[in-house]
Amino acid sequence: MEYLALEKLLDKSGGSVYKLVVLASKRALELAEGQPKLVKDINSAAKPSTIALREVIEGRVKIK
Repeated sequence: MEYLALEKLLDKSGGSVYKLVVLASKRALELAEGQPKLVKDINSAAKPSTIALREVIEGRVKIK
């Protein structure tokens, strides 16, 4: 699994671990159901949760 810095993730989720978990889990479910990835250069064997966290770090997925 790829290392993703928690500090960067928390900055993108408003500083709340709860919001981060909800955001990433919803996006991972969407990816598992077949939604297209919003990031490039991701390993083809990456799990939906890893892809969702990468999308959060890059600012492609945001809290409403």
